[in-house]
Amino acid sequence: MSSRSAVRPKAADPESHTGVIALLVTAIIAVLIGRQVLSFLIGGRGSIATWTTVFCAIVVQALPFLLLGVVLSGAITAFVPARVFSAILPKRAALAVPVAGAAGALLPGCECASVPVAGRLVERGVVPAAALAFLLSAPSINPIVLIATAVAFPGQPMMVVGRFVASLATAVVVGWIWARFGRPEWLGRLATRRLPTASAEGTPRFEAFRLAVAHDFFEAGGFLVIGAAAAATMNVVVPPSWITAVAGVPVLSIVVLAVLAVVLSICSEADAFVAASLTGFPVPAQLAFMVVGPVVDLKLIALQTGTFGRAFAARFAPLTFVVAVAASVVTGLLLIGVA
Repeated sequence: MSSRSAVRPKAADPESHTGVIALLVTAIIAVLIGRQVLSFLIGGRGSIATWTTVFCAIVVQALPFLLLGVVLSGAITAFVPARVFSAILPKRAALAVPVAGAAGALLPGCECASVPVAGRLVERGVVPAAALAFLLSAPSINPIVLIATAVAFPGQPMMVVGRFVASLATAVVVGWIWARFGRPEWLGRLATRRLPTASAEGTPRFEAFRLAVAHDFFEAGGFLVIGAAAAATMNVVVPPSWITAVAGVPVLSIVVLAVLAVVLSICSEADAFVAASLTGFPVPAQLAFMVVGPVVDLKLIALQTGTFGRAFAARFAPLTFVVAVAASVVTGLLLIGVA
Protein backbone atom coordinates (compact mmCIF):
# COMPACT_ATOMS: atom_id res chain seq x y z
CA MET A 1 0.00 0.00 0.00
CA SER A 2 2.83 2.39 0.77
CA SER A 3 4.31 2.07 -2.72
CA ARG A 4 0.95 2.86 -4.30
CA SER A 5 0.47 5.84 -2.03
CA ALA A 6 3.86 7.16 -3.08
CA VAL A 7 3.02 6.91 -6.75
CA ARG A 8 -0.49 8.35 -6.59
CA PRO A 9 0.30 12.04 -5.95
CA LYS A 10 2.62 12.13 -8.93
CA ALA A 11 -0.05 10.68 -11.24
CA ALA A 12 -2.63 13.16 -10.04
CA ASP A 13 -0.43 16.24 -9.61
CA PRO A 14 -2.64 19.18 -10.68
CA GLU A 15 0.33 21.33 -11.68
CA SER A 16 1.74 18.66 -14.00
CA HIS A 17 -1.65 18.16 -15.63
CA THR A 18 -2.13 21.90 -15.99
CA GLY A 19 1.23 22.21 -17.72
CA VAL A 20 0.50 19.35 -20.11
CA ILE A 21 -2.96 20.69 -20.95
CA ALA A 22 -1.51 24.16 -21.56
CA LEU A 23 1.12 22.63 -23.83
CA LEU A 24 -1.55 20.67 -25.72
CA VAL A 25 -3.70 23.77 -26.25
CA THR A 26 -0.65 25.79 -27.30
CA ALA A 27 0.31 23.13 -29.85
CA ILE A 28 -3.19 23.13 -31.34
CA ILE A 29 -3.24 26.93 -31.57
CA ALA A 30 0.20 26.90 -33.17
CA VAL A 31 -0.97 24.44 -35.80
CA LEU A 32 -4.08 26.52 -36.47
CA ILE A 33 -1.98 29.66 -36.92
CA GLY A 34 0.63 27.76 -38.90
CA ARG A 35 -2.04 26.50 -41.25
CA GLN A 36 -3.03 30.06 -42.11
CA VAL A 37 0.60 31.06 -42.65
CA LEU A 38 1.33 28.02 -44.82
CA SER A 39 -1.86 28.53 -46.84
CA PHE A 40 -0.84 32.13 -47.46
CA LEU A 41 2.70 31.22 -48.47
CA ILE A 42 1.79 28.37 -50.83
CA GLY A 43 -1.59 29.56 -52.00
CA GLY A 44 -3.59 26.89 -50.16
CA ARG A 45 -1.96 24.09 -52.17
CA GLY A 46 0.46 21.38 -51.30
CA SER A 47 0.71 18.49 -48.92
CA ILE A 48 1.62 20.65 -45.91
CA ALA A 49 -1.58 22.70 -46.22
CA THR A 50 -3.62 19.51 -46.64
CA TRP A 51 -1.98 17.90 -43.61
CA THR A 52 -2.60 20.87 -41.33
CA THR A 53 -6.19 21.22 -42.55
CA VAL A 54 -7.01 17.57 -41.83
CA PHE A 55 -5.17 17.58 -38.50
CA CYS A 56 -6.95 20.67 -37.24
CA ALA A 57 -10.33 19.42 -38.45
CA ILE A 58 -9.98 16.14 -36.56
CA VAL A 59 -8.72 17.68 -33.33
CA VAL A 60 -11.18 20.57 -33.24
CA GLN A 61 -14.06 18.27 -34.15
CA ALA A 62 -13.17 15.69 -31.52
CA LEU A 63 -12.20 17.89 -28.55
CA PRO A 64 -15.76 18.81 -27.44
CA PHE A 65 -16.76 15.16 -27.36
CA LEU A 66 -13.51 14.20 -25.65
CA LEU A 67 -14.28 16.77 -22.97
CA LEU A 68 -17.78 15.35 -22.61
CA GLY A 69 -16.27 11.89 -22.19
CA VAL A 70 -13.78 12.84 -19.50
CA VAL A 71 -16.44 14.77 -17.57
CA LEU A 72 -18.73 11.72 -17.66
CA SER A 73 -15.88 9.41 -16.69
CA GLY A 74 -14.94 11.71 -13.82
CA ALA A 75 -18.54 11.75 -12.63
CA ILE A 76 -18.62 7.96 -12.72
CA THR A 77 -15.44 7.80 -10.64
CA ALA A 78 -16.50 10.34 -8.02
CA PHE A 79 -20.25 10.10 -7.68
CA VAL A 80 -21.41 6.64 -8.79
CA PRO A 81 -20.77 3.77 -6.35
CA ALA A 82 -19.46 0.56 -7.87
CA ARG A 83 -22.46 -1.34 -6.54
CA VAL A 84 -24.74 0.60 -8.91
CA PHE A 85 -23.23 -1.06 -11.96
CA SER A 86 -23.37 -4.46 -10.31
CA ALA A 87 -27.07 -3.92 -9.68
CA ILE A 88 -27.89 -2.71 -13.20
CA LEU A 89 -25.93 -5.19 -15.30
CA PRO A 90 -26.59 -8.95 -15.27
CA LYS A 91 -23.99 -11.03 -13.47
CA ARG A 92 -23.20 -13.19 -16.47
CA ALA A 93 -21.04 -11.59 -19.15
CA ALA A 94 -23.12 -13.20 -21.90
CA LEU A 95 -26.14 -11.19 -20.74
CA ALA A 96 -24.28 -8.08 -19.60
CA VAL A 97 -22.75 -7.52 -23.04
CA PRO A 98 -26.01 -6.92 -24.99
CA VAL A 99 -27.43 -4.82 -22.15
CA ALA A 100 -24.32 -2.61 -22.13
CA GLY A 101 -24.36 -2.47 -25.92
CA ALA A 102 -27.96 -1.24 -25.96
CA ALA A 103 -27.08 1.31 -23.26
CA GLY A 104 -24.67 2.93 -25.71
CA ALA A 105 -27.66 4.64 -27.29
CA LEU A 106 -27.87 6.87 -24.20
CA LEU A 107 -24.51 8.66 -24.68
CA PRO A 108 -24.74 11.45 -27.31
CA GLY A 109 -21.06 11.55 -28.21
CA CYS A 110 -18.44 10.12 -30.51
CA GLU A 111 -15.69 7.57 -29.93
CA CYS A 112 -13.55 10.17 -28.16
CA ALA A 113 -16.16 10.32 -25.41
CA SER A 114 -16.75 6.58 -25.09
CA VAL A 115 -13.15 5.49 -24.49
CA PRO A 116 -12.54 7.25 -21.13
CA VAL A 117 -16.05 6.32 -19.97
CA ALA A 118 -15.42 2.65 -20.77
CA GLY A 119 -12.12 2.79 -18.94
CA ARG A 120 -13.82 4.13 -15.83
CA LEU A 121 -16.54 1.50 -16.06
CA VAL A 122 -13.89 -1.22 -15.92
CA GLU A 123 -12.27 0.48 -12.93
CA ARG A 124 -15.63 0.59 -11.20
CA GLY A 125 -16.08 -3.16 -11.48
CA VAL A 126 -18.01 -3.56 -14.74
CA VAL A 127 -17.18 -6.74 -16.66
CA PRO A 128 -14.59 -5.67 -19.29
CA ALA A 129 -16.52 -7.31 -22.14
CA ALA A 130 -19.62 -5.29 -21.24
CA ALA A 131 -17.65 -2.04 -20.97
CA LEU A 132 -16.10 -2.71 -24.38
CA ALA A 133 -19.51 -3.38 -25.90
CA PHE A 134 -20.58 0.02 -24.55
CA LEU A 135 -17.40 1.58 -25.95
CA LEU A 136 -18.27 0.33 -29.44
CA SER A 137 -22.00 1.03 -29.44
CA ALA A 138 -22.05 4.49 -27.84
CA PRO A 139 -20.56 6.36 -30.82
CA SER A 140 -22.49 4.25 -33.33
CA ILE A 141 -26.14 4.04 -32.29
CA ASN A 142 -26.78 7.19 -30.26
CA PRO A 143 -29.66 9.43 -31.43
CA ILE A 144 -27.43 12.16 -32.86
CA VAL A 145 -25.64 9.72 -35.15
CA LEU A 146 -28.88 8.12 -36.33
CA ILE A 147 -30.49 11.50 -37.03
CA ALA A 148 -27.40 12.61 -38.96
CA THR A 149 -27.59 9.41 -41.00
CA ALA A 150 -31.25 10.04 -41.82
CA VAL A 151 -30.41 13.56 -42.96
CA ALA A 152 -27.47 12.36 -45.07
CA PHE A 153 -29.59 9.66 -46.74
CA PRO A 154 -33.02 11.31 -47.26
CA GLY A 155 -35.73 8.91 -48.32
CA GLN A 156 -33.59 5.89 -47.38
CA PRO A 157 -34.75 4.88 -43.89
CA MET A 158 -33.21 1.43 -44.29
CA MET A 159 -29.76 2.99 -44.24
CA VAL A 160 -30.52 4.22 -40.72
CA VAL A 161 -31.91 0.83 -39.71
CA GLY A 162 -28.98 -0.95 -41.33
CA ARG A 163 -26.44 1.21 -39.53
CA PHE A 164 -28.15 0.65 -36.18
CA VAL A 165 -28.39 -3.12 -36.64
CA ALA A 166 -24.84 -3.60 -37.97
CA SER A 167 -23.29 -1.34 -35.32
CA LEU A 168 -25.13 -2.96 -32.41
CA ALA A 169 -24.31 -6.41 -33.77
CA THR A 170 -20.63 -5.44 -33.97
CA ALA A 171 -20.59 -4.24 -30.37
CA VAL A 172 -22.34 -7.34 -29.03
CA VAL A 173 -20.35 -9.88 -31.05
CA VAL A 174 -17.01 -8.29 -30.15
CA GLY A 175 -18.08 -8.17 -26.52
CA TRP A 176 -19.00 -11.85 -26.52
CA ILE A 177 -15.73 -12.79 -28.21
CA TRP A 178 -13.77 -10.77 -25.64
CA ALA A 179 -15.73 -12.37 -22.80
CA ARG A 180 -14.74 -15.79 -24.12
CA PHE A 181 -11.14 -15.23 -25.16
CA GLY A 182 -9.99 -11.97 -23.53
CA ARG A 183 -7.38 -12.07 -20.77
CA PRO A 184 -7.09 -9.75 -17.78
CA GLU A 185 -3.40 -9.05 -18.45
CA TRP A 186 -4.33 -7.42 -21.76
CA LEU A 187 -5.81 -4.61 -19.66
CA GLY A 188 -2.64 -4.33 -17.60
CA ARG A 189 -2.19 -0.59 -18.16
CA LEU A 190 -5.68 0.11 -16.87
CA ALA A 191 -5.13 -2.10 -13.85
CA THR A 192 -2.05 -0.09 -12.80
CA ARG A 193 -3.89 3.23 -12.65
CA ARG A 194 -4.77 4.30 -9.11
CA LEU A 195 -6.72 7.52 -8.55
CA PRO A 196 -8.37 8.73 -5.33
CA THR A 197 -12.13 8.16 -5.20
CA ALA A 198 -14.78 9.47 -2.88
CA SER A 199 -14.96 6.11 -1.15
CA ALA A 200 -11.21 5.74 -0.64
CA GLU A 201 -8.92 7.57 1.78
CA GLY A 202 -11.58 10.17 2.59
CA THR A 203 -11.08 12.07 -0.68
CA PRO A 204 -13.91 14.62 -1.17
CA ARG A 205 -16.19 13.82 -4.08
CA PHE A 206 -15.52 17.00 -6.05
CA GLU A 207 -11.78 16.64 -5.52
CA ALA A 208 -11.93 13.07 -6.84
CA PHE A 209 -13.97 14.35 -9.78
CA ARG A 210 -11.44 17.09 -10.58
CA LEU A 211 -8.46 14.73 -10.39
CA ALA A 212 -10.17 12.11 -12.55
CA VAL A 213 -11.09 14.66 -15.24
CA ALA A 214 -7.53 16.08 -15.29
CA HIS A 215 -6.00 12.60 -15.49
CA ASP A 216 -8.26 11.37 -18.29
CA PHE A 217 -7.90 14.55 -20.33
CA PHE A 218 -4.13 14.36 -19.99
CA GLU A 219 -4.11 10.73 -21.17
CA ALA A 220 -6.72 10.93 -23.93
CA GLY A 221 -5.84 14.41 -25.18
CA GLY A 222 -2.25 13.54 -25.93
CA PHE A 223 -3.17 10.37 -27.79
CA LEU A 224 -5.90 12.20 -29.69
CA VAL A 225 -3.26 14.53 -31.11
CA ILE A 226 -1.07 11.54 -32.05
CA GLY A 227 -3.98 9.82 -33.78
CA ALA A 228 -5.00 12.98 -35.60
CA ALA A 229 -1.44 13.44 -36.86
CA ALA A 230 -1.38 9.85 -38.14
CA ALA A 231 -4.74 10.28 -39.88
CA ALA A 232 -3.62 13.55 -41.50
CA THR A 233 -0.44 11.89 -42.73
CA MET A 234 -2.38 9.03 -44.33
CA ASN A 235 -4.73 11.53 -46.01
CA VAL A 236 -1.73 13.11 -47.68
CA VAL A 237 0.07 9.88 -48.58
CA VAL A 238 -2.82 7.90 -50.13
CA PRO A 239 -3.74 9.25 -53.62
CA PRO A 240 -7.52 9.71 -54.17
CA SER A 241 -7.23 8.02 -57.58
CA TRP A 242 -6.40 4.73 -55.86
CA ILE A 243 -9.73 4.82 -54.05
CA THR A 244 -11.99 5.68 -56.99
CA ALA A 245 -10.36 3.07 -59.21
CA VAL A 246 -11.76 0.20 -57.14
CA ALA A 247 -15.29 1.55 -56.63
CA GLY A 248 -16.71 -0.78 -59.25
CA VAL A 249 -15.34 -3.98 -57.67
CA PRO A 250 -17.91 -5.06 -55.02
CA VAL A 251 -15.72 -6.97 -52.56
CA LEU A 252 -12.71 -4.73 -52.98
CA SER A 253 -14.83 -1.58 -52.66
CA ILE A 254 -16.10 -2.72 -49.25
CA VAL A 255 -12.57 -3.32 -48.00
CA VAL A 256 -11.34 -0.02 -49.42
CA LEU A 257 -14.08 2.05 -47.79
CA ALA A 258 -13.60 0.20 -44.51
CA VAL A 259 -9.88 0.99 -44.56
CA LEU A 260 -10.65 4.55 -45.65
CA ALA A 261 -12.89 4.96 -42.59
CA VAL A 262 -9.99 3.91 -40.38
CA VAL A 263 -7.65 6.35 -42.06
CA LEU A 264 -9.90 9.40 -42.28
CA SER A 265 -10.91 9.22 -38.58
CA ILE A 266 -14.10 11.21 -39.11
CA CYS A 267 -16.32 11.85 -36.10
CA SER A 268 -19.36 9.55 -36.06
CA GLU A 269 -21.73 12.53 -36.13
CA ALA A 270 -20.31 13.56 -39.53
CA ASP A 271 -19.27 10.37 -41.31
CA ALA A 272 -22.72 9.70 -42.83
CA PHE A 273 -22.41 12.79 -44.99
CA VAL A 274 -19.06 11.59 -46.32
CA ALA A 275 -20.50 8.13 -46.98
CA ALA A 276 -23.46 9.63 -48.84
CA SER A 277 -21.08 11.57 -51.09
CA LEU A 278 -19.39 8.33 -52.19
CA THR A 279 -22.11 7.63 -54.74
CA GLY A 280 -19.90 5.47 -56.95
CA PHE A 281 -19.65 2.79 -54.26
CA PRO A 282 -22.27 0.08 -53.60
CA VAL A 283 -24.55 0.32 -50.54
CA PRO A 284 -22.73 -2.37 -48.49
CA ALA A 285 -19.49 -0.42 -48.94
CA GLN A 286 -21.12 2.84 -47.81
CA LEU A 287 -22.57 1.04 -44.82
CA ALA A 288 -19.18 -0.46 -43.97
CA PHE A 289 -17.70 3.04 -43.99
CA MET A 290 -20.25 4.19 -41.40
CA VAL A 291 -20.03 1.08 -39.22
CA VAL A 292 -16.24 0.71 -39.17
CA GLY A 293 -15.33 4.38 -38.64
CA PRO A 294 -16.84 4.87 -35.16
CA VAL A 295 -15.30 1.66 -33.81
CA VAL A 296 -11.89 1.53 -35.52
CA ASP A 297 -9.96 4.58 -36.66
CA LEU A 298 -6.48 5.94 -36.10
CA LYS A 299 -7.37 8.40 -33.35
CA LEU A 300 -9.53 5.78 -31.62
CA ILE A 301 -6.69 3.26 -31.69
CA ALA A 302 -4.42 5.90 -30.19
CA LEU A 303 -6.98 6.70 -27.48
CA GLN A 304 -7.42 3.01 -26.67
CA THR A 305 -3.66 2.61 -26.43
CA GLY A 306 -3.48 5.47 -23.96
CA THR A 307 -6.36 4.13 -21.85
CA PHE A 308 -5.93 0.35 -21.99
CA GLY A 309 -2.40 -0.18 -23.30
CA ARG A 310 -0.72 -1.42 -26.47
CA ALA A 311 -1.41 -5.10 -25.80
CA PHE A 312 -5.12 -4.36 -25.73
CA ALA A 313 -5.20 -2.16 -28.84
CA ALA A 314 -3.11 -4.63 -30.86
CA ARG A 315 -5.78 -7.29 -30.35
CA PHE A 316 -8.97 -5.29 -30.04
CA ALA A 317 -8.66 -3.12 -33.15
CA PRO A 318 -8.16 -5.98 -35.68
CA LEU A 319 -10.93 -8.01 -34.06
CA THR A 320 -13.34 -5.09 -34.19
CA PHE A 321 -12.44 -4.30 -37.80
CA VAL A 322 -13.16 -7.83 -39.02
CA VAL A 323 -16.44 -8.10 -37.12
CA ALA A 324 -17.60 -4.65 -38.26
CA VAL A 325 -16.91 -5.40 -41.93
CA ALA A 326 -18.70 -8.75 -41.70
CA ALA A 327 -21.71 -7.18 -39.94
CA SER A 328 -21.85 -4.44 -42.57
CA VAL A 329 -21.82 -6.90 -45.46
CA VAL A 330 -24.49 -9.18 -43.99
CA THR A 331 -26.73 -6.31 -42.92
CA GLY A 332 -26.29 -4.45 -46.19
CA LEU A 333 -27.20 -7.45 -48.29
CA LEU A 334 -30.15 -8.62 -46.14
CA LEU A 335 -31.78 -5.31 -45.19
CA ILE A 336 -30.77 -2.81 -47.83
CA GLY A 337 -29.66 -4.61 -50.98
CA VAL A 338 -26.74 -4.03 -53.30
CA ALA A 339 -27.93 -0.98 -55.21
